[in-house]
Amino acid sequence: MTLRILTAAVMAVMALAAPSSAHEGHDHGGPPPPTASAQAAPRAEAQSALFEFVAVARGNALEIHLDRFDTNEPVVGATIEIDTPAGPATAAADRDLYRLEADWVRQPGAHDLIATVTSGTDVDFLTTTLTIPEAPAPVVTAGGGWLVGSALATEVREALAVDLKGRLSRNDPALLAVGALGFALGVLAMALLRRKVLLAAGTATALVLLFGGSLALAHEGHDHGTPPAAMPTAAGGAGARDLAQRLPDGSVFVPKPSQRILAIRTVKTAPADHRRSVEMPGRVIPDPNASGYVQASVAGRLAPPPGGFPRLGSRVEAGDVLAYVASAIQTIDQSDLQQRLSELDQAISIAEQRVRRSETLVRSGAIAKTTLDETRIELEGLRDRRTAIDQVQVKPEALVAPVSGVVAAANAVAGQMAESNAVVFHIVDPARLWVEALAYGSSGAFSDASATGGGTQALALRFEGAGFADRSQALPVQFSIEGGAKGLRLGQMLTVLARTEETQTGVALPRTSVLRGSNGQDIVFLHTGAERFEPREVRVLPLDGDRVLVAAGIDAGSRVVTEGAELLNQIR
Repeated sequence: MTLRILTAAVMAVMALAAPSSAHEGHDHGGPPPPTASAQAAPRAEAQSALFEFVAVARGNALEIHLDRFDTNEPVVGATIEIDTPAGPATAAADRDLYRLEADWVRQPGAHDLIATVTSGTDVDFLTTTLTIPEAPAPVVTAGGGWLVGSALATEVREALAVDLKGRLSRNDPALLAVGALGFALGVLAMALLRRKVLLAAGTATALVLLFGGSLALAHEGHDHGTPPAAMPTAAGGAGARDLAQRLPDGSVFVPKPSQRILAIRTVKTAPADHRRSVEMPGRVIPDPNASGYVQASVAGRLAPPPGGFPRLGSRVEAGDVLAYVASAIQTIDQSDLQQRLSELDQAISIAEQRVRRSETLVRSGAIAKTTLDETRIELEGLRDRRTAIDQVQVKPEALVAPVSGVVAAANAVAGQMAESNAVVFHIVDPARLWVEALAYGSSGAFSDASATGGGTQALALRFEGAGFADRSQALPVQFSIEGGAKGLRLGQMLTVLARTEETQTGVALPRTSVLRGSNGQDIVFLHTGAERFEPREVRVLPLDGDRVLVAAGIDAGSRVVTEGAELLNQIR
């Protein structure tokens, strides 16, 4: 009997405690996980071969976004006529946003829309249904107060925290009753452990009376939330927020306004046959027909020409004198030259005497005039040899530019001793540069090629030839740069993509479309809905300097993001 009494008393306390704990803590079950639809305003979308149409309910109006279906480019200046539940109406255009006044968007239910879009010569019809959800019903507690919905759970918790702080500051009776209740529960537990039935029954009765009083005090003067009339409803969309976010399945929800900011652009895929490309390492080299070295043929001392040595980067023309080399004559060479000069001087004196004697004999008719002419020729030859030896000692060698171009390298200092065959200047025409690449496992025959690297734009290359020499199991292949080589320098490393005669099927996409996923796999983003993007793993092969070839992972007709993919991948 006593056990039944105690059980009834404890059950009464638990029965009173259950609604009280739910009311005081406002814990009515965890809200569903956030999704894009829970935070976004009511919206409807439609697609056709030309346009993509999104209508968003905000307040008493419809905000309409119109894009090109293939490229996701906003359509500006179009005319949009819509058959609505209130009759036909025309949306007002504000650049890339269209707005339609519609009081019926506050009425819950499904509203059918038929839109006629006219943009230039393009005319299309789109149908969709805009669903306005019912306003959330308020939950009424036993005390007659209103319990706010999960949308204002944060505000309620903050209000309760402020209320509890106020009660502590003014010694609120309800708070004192809660303390007494805890003390009484402790007494009840001790009585049950010691099997003091009468004490336990009395304590349980006191708990019932005390808890009922504390509940009444808690209801007095307590603000239980905002009445339903003051709560924002989903039908009006006043409290809805359109935020770009990553959904639990890995896809990304991006509202149309955010797509405008991120400049998202797409392309509709169409597989085609493309010639296979080979990726090779390469470096910039000068055109052998537009570059040259300036070298000294003999060892000597460098001297500048009038105006000084040319500076690095200065323009020179073929035949310009860039420097002089004065050959240094050794002591033994000087002795030999002096001996030769003495011999020549002696021979010249003898030849002059023979010329004078021959002139006398010619006048007397003793010898023929031809003998005199031969003697004079011999004398002139000796004098020329004498002059040449004199010039060897004093005339320096002029170093001239072999081609027109700019000075790419200079090793000239006044008074410097230059060795024979030393490179003093390197002349290069910057408008005529080549790229030398190393082909591994290839025949070395290519139709055309392109090169990227070093922050430069893609360069168009023309195949010039391939060697037969083996450089570390690779063939040297040379290409000339077409369309100018501005911004390049000699020795700069590039990545060369050369196309062969072999073909392969796939989808050609810009390199900016392909990203690296968290698992290291190549991914692209597919535009699967008006405001939904899904990452897709793909297999990528090189194609050229600007594009890659997607060999597997996406189907024909898919819309792939070509601009803004990196920004989509950063949304969390």
